Amino acid sequence: MAKDFSQEAGLDYSETFSPVVKPSIVRLVLALSATFGWQLQQLDVKNAFLHGILHEEVYMSQPLGFIDSENPNLVCKLHKSLYGLKQAPRAWNDRFTQFLPSLGFKASHADPSLFVLKEADSLVFLLLYVDDIIITGSHSTVIQMVIDQLSKEFDMKHLGALHYFLGLQIQYPSNGIFIHQSKYIHHVLMKANLLDCKPCVMPYHPNHKLLKDDNFPYSDPAHFHSIVGALQYLTFTRPNIAYVVHQVCQFMHSPLDTHYLAVKRILRYLKGTIGHGLLYKKGSLDLTAYTDANWACDPNYCRSTTDFVVFLGSNPVSWSSKKQQSVYRSSTEVEYRVMAVTAAEVVWLH
Repeated sequence: MAKDFSQEAGLDYSETFSPVVKPSIVRLVLALSATFGWQLQQLDVKNAFLHGILHEEVYMSQPLGFIDSENPNLVCKLHKSLYGLKQAPRAWNDRFTQFLPSLGFKASHADPSLFVLKEADSLVFLLLYVDDIIITGSHSTVIQMVIDQLSKEFDMKHLGALHYFLGLQIQYPSNGIFIHQSKYIHHVLMKANLLDCKPCVMPYHPNHKLLKDDNFPYSDPAHFHSIVGALQYLTFTRPNIAYVVHQVCQFMHSPLDTHYLAVKRILRYLKGTIGHGLLYKKGSLDLTAYTDANWACDPNYCRSTTDFVVFLGSNPVSWSSKKQQSVYRSSTEVEYRVMAVTAAEVVWLH
């Protein structure tokens, strides 16, 4: 493992971010798989960051146990990335995405981590999230051929049918694909010390508004940040908590005791619905969107909220609940803003 504390930006590294597939794309591909009855396969890359090719000049001291006794002061010039280098994730992503076109894949313009292989009568989708890979498509023989070719180029582990991916649990009942996050919810409840809490039937009180200065500061802001961040990830499969999670996210900079009480209510609701998730079933390929806006609902800044959900057939694939950036003077203007945002989302998904 390399030690990156002496690396300088612009000198021995530039880009460090590795693109990852968007949640709505993952849900869209799962919905397509349920609609067409495609198999979902999962791959894991062993020591992924060791596959990257370096484009910068990077030198490191001779590793312990391999020091040249005749030239102990010489250094090693790296040609491939190592764990610990700042650009290692980016170098791996470049290496993998540059190899895929040789197999016939093309990157999607909508999401650079979605790759599509179109042949005569077959279609294959490949989703990349750092070193975790999902493959699905219309022909199992073509999928197996892709897996074999990837395994020849990289040190891969074929994990078989997709069952667990980034905290998502995937099950295959007779009527479709069921995704949920029960294990992750259990982990969050344990982290918040609420495993034995009393469940409640709603994640928030409909008439209660969170204010920025109506109570005492919460004693452990770091704990608040950690739990709320985990709740944000739970909205991956739980659109029914998207609105209330967005509400508590607005107070990350200075949480109060009342804000943490709202967080605890969300956790109590999750305790009672720990097995809930999304069931994707066979249906049409029509994209349908629903929008809503709550004009000037924010008591702190008089801003409105944008809410939408997009369905592929009967399967929800994209949703959002977000405070608008500006204060608008009428409910009509707010509704038009929401429709514009939702229309853009539908076009992007299409």
